[in-house]
Amino acid sequence: MSSIRSILVANRGEIAARVMRTAKSLGIRTIAVYSDADAGAPHVRAADDARALGGNTPAESYLDIDKVITAAIDAGADAIHPGYGFLSENASFAARCAEAGLIFIGPPIEAIDIMGDKAKAKRRMIDAGVPCIPGYQGEDQSADVLVREADKIGFPLMIKAAAGGGGKGMRFVDDMTAFEAGMELAKSEAQNAFGSSELILEKAIIRPRHVEIQVFADTHGNTIHFGERDCSVQRRHQKVIEEAPCPVMTDALRARMGEAAVKAARDVNYVGAGTVEFLLGADQNFYFLEMNTRLQVEHPVTEMIYGVDLVALQIAVANGEALPFAQEDLAITGHAVEVRLYAEDPSNDFLPSTGHVVRWTPPAGNGVRVDDGIRTGQDISPFYDPMVAKIIAHGPTRDAARLKLIAALESTAFYGVKSNRRFLVDALKDPTFAAGEATTAFIADMEAARQEQAAHEAGEPSSATIASVGALLFFLTRRAQNISRVPCLLLDWASASPIVMDFAFTRGDATHEVSLIAKGHGNYQCTVEDMSIDLQLIEFTPTNLTVNIDRKRHSVPFGEEHAAPTIHFSLGHHDITLTDQFALRASDTQGADENAIIAPMHGMLVTLNAAVGDTVAQGTTLAVLEAMKMQHELTAPSTGTIKAVYGEEGAQIAADTLIIEIEPTE
Repeated sequence: MSSIRSILVANRGEIAARVMRTAKSLGIRTIAVYSDADAGAPHVRAADDARALGGNTPAESYLDIDKVITAAIDAGADAIHPGYGFLSENASFAARCAEAGLIFIGPPIEAIDIMGDKAKAKRRMIDAGVPCIPGYQGEDQSADVLVREADKIGFPLMIKAAAGGGGKGMRFVDDMTAFEAGMELAKSEAQNAFGSSELILEKAIIRPRHVEIQVFADTHGNTIHFGERDCSVQRRHQKVIEEAPCPVMTDALRARMGEAAVKAARDVNYVGAGTVEFLLGADQNFYFLEMNTRLQVEHPVTEMIYGVDLVALQIAVANGEALPFAQEDLAITGHAVEVRLYAEDPSNDFLPSTGHVVRWTPPAGNGVRVDDGIRTGQDISPFYDPMVAKIIAHGPTRDAARLKLIAALESTAFYGVKSNRRFLVDALKDPTFAAGEATTAFIADMEAARQEQAAHEAGEPSSATIASVGALLFFLTRRAQNISRVPCLLLDWASASPIVMDFAFTRGDATHEVSLIAKGHGNYQCTVEDMSIDLQLIEFTPTNLTVNIDRKRHSVPFGEEHAAPTIHFSLGHHDITLTDQFALRASDTQGADENAIIAPMHGMLVTLNAAVGDTVAQGTTLAVLEAMKMQHELTAPSTGTIKAVYGEEGAQIAADTLIIEIEPTE
């Protein structure tokens, strides 16, 4: 087999970028494909070459086999890596790659075909002697047969789509009445999601762990496993937190599960990376669930504890090379935990969130890894999976890895789009997870959403503290913006009394009016809701504020939306979004006609010649601002009627403060 010199990655986001990272390290040319929605995505910029697929939806782009094959041929690719999802477990796609003379970096077509159908896979595993959950996986799908088999199996049981995964076409039922309704819903959902309404039935294993074994096979007859991953923390049957090794694993149990997984892979003549998934009961009995014939989302935790690059191994095996080690050569070092960061709203039933990424700053540090596919300024579209990044931590012990991951999440800045970051921190801190006792029921067993939200609010900084930090951030960011158009000596300068800047922040349905006084030498005082809060500036950068709040130091990462105007920041692991209504009102008046007078710099308003209802001509002096012992006339930008007056004579005001609004004459 000829050596692979170029790889087209038939995927997007973090997995495409991750595959390219390894390929580049091996000196292999990388080729990206992209939809119209992803034209400026990080994985496109990371590639050596990129080919447009057109369209926005997966069906129009990443799932269009003809387009992907054509792109690979036109780009001169030797091989295609499918990543996970999309076409990664599509036997027809693998066959088309072979027909086009392209190496498919994945298992043989027959293995994909067998293991891609839950019913077919389970029948095969029963014949191979792999432990399976009692159930029904027959070809007769008539309602009468399914009802009869369900009665035979007994309740509770699981109804599953034979052709798919990810929780689609899956129902837990605990009696016959629920079964009949669930069966029809599962069939409909399975047909819509996978084009097949075939179902399997399985006895429900109550509160199991979801434990999977990473297997690897080459074309020289070698099949090994890289131990297990515990993926029990799931929401709607989708994994949220993964770790390796499993907290309750023993050497004897690992050997038994590993042997069963290797047996499953050998039975279908597997080649490459694959994952055999099991349910593990409290009695340490385990049962075959399914086999994923691809790289898994959670593969980094295995890489970190075994010190291997699974993508590099995939490429080597696809090149016809033998695995460089035997089972006895492999040893586990430490513990790794991974979380999936989703663009979703935990307070609204985890519905996906879309929008503009105001700021993305991933964590860093020894033992912390981030696989991401987003950048600041990027738009999160509604067309694809809401997972935007994976954050992984490795440590000598499970608790060391867990605590490191909590710290990493708390230092992560992801603003502009709602995310599950805070939810992940709460889950990692939960006593059940901390004790290593989480099962597939873990998230359902966490506090109800209302109680959880109440707990967050109880532990959140006070609204006065939040508003004070927001005021200081707005003040400092505006000052930074003014440096380019105002002499440095005039910034924050006050000729008499201290500068006062007023805000009216909205957060959700609540509004807080704030007055910020710049007292000099980095000292500020905020008045919020009859409370006075002292702030001392330690350091301010374009992305982070370090400040003492009533003598307690805080590091505050932030991101700003100038058009809104909105500020996003974090206090602890609480994400805050504030919009300044005064500034919003000012920005609304700054259209093409600019029918407003805005303070160009900090200073004292010594004269105000305007009252609501006055008629003014363009060029009329309406206010005088004194700064640096010089007086600056502020004139009407248009002819019209005074709509509103916000300033007061003798008051110190800050740059960009709205002073007067004018209703222009038609």
